Amino acid sequence: MKDALIGKWSQNEGQDYPGLWFDFKEDGSFKAGYEAMGIESGGTWTAEGNKIDMDQTYHTFGFIGKTIGIFEIEGDQLKLEMVSEEVGRPETFGAPLLYTKI
Repeated sequence: MKDALIGKWSQNEGQDYPGLWFDFKEDGSFKAGYEAMGIESGGTWTAEGNKIDMDQTYHTFGFIGKTIGIFEIEGDQLKLEMVSEEVGRPETFGAPLLYTKI
């Protein structure tokens, strides 16, 4: 499942931040951007099964830290639900964000 995440994903229209993208690299790093607000960020990621952990080490506005979550990929669609590490990983999807592979 981890290999399926590798690549660039853009948040779908109708979501909180349409056009926000994540680019998951094979080496365990990621970059992200949201051009509408001039935001760039990045860090590292790991995934096992349907679980994903991300450590954002830089962000245009200084929002750094660890988030954990779950994901599901169906074709070119990614369903992703992330929360702060303190909240605890969700077991099921409650309010996932939807992305398309680009």
